[in-house]
Amino acid sequence: MSHKQDLRVIRTRKLIVEAFQKLVRTEGFEQITVQEIADEAMINRATFYAHFKDKQDLYHYIFANALTSIKEVLSADIWTKDRKVALTSVDKMLAQFFTLVQENHDFFKSLVNTTNVSILKNTLQELLKHQYAEIFDKLRIKQGQTLIPTSFIIAYMTAIFISNVQWWLNTDSNFSPEHMAHLTIQLIANGHLTVLGIEVVDNNS
Repeated sequence: MSHKQDLRVIRTRKLIVEAFQKLVRTEGFEQITVQEIADEAMINRATFYAHFKDKQDLYHYIFANALTSIKEVLSADIWTKDRKVALTSVDKMLAQFFTLVQENHDFFKSLVNTTNVSILKNTLQELLKHQYAEIFDKLRIKQGQTLIPTSFIIAYMTAIFISNVQWWLNTDSNFSPEHMAHLTIQLIANGHLTVLGIEVVDNNS
């Protein structure tokens, strides 16, 4: 593919993505059709199908791009050497996560308010499992004498992520990503994490 053709592909996909996100915002994912996307992007249906199989394929394309950024955010090291949660590191990671959501507001709003939320849930669970499962297994977190399954902890963390994003987007809150991160930290640092037996330390002190 020549450089000129490559730029044309990039521009066309950008038009399709922008048209799709605009229509999702006004009509919702379930209602829009490929023809509407093509009309909004000012292309014909054949051009759309040259790039994507259907609207679900387009959705997955956008999600794959967002996923790359999510992976980068969640790859942050939030643990101290003695396996305590470093508060400042978590705060920074969450702020980056909420910034990513803010920058892709329409896409994430459609994601958390349709049946496609399961895609986000499953993806986050897999990312958290990959990043933290080994650490949680070694910590052997207990409630009383009962060992808490790592899969339960990961599902719990995922639910917090998604619930906070849903609230933030659906209420059109003017809270900044940094404020959302602080709020989340305030709620979990002395509550959810301590209940699970995970010690939180301020690594700035």
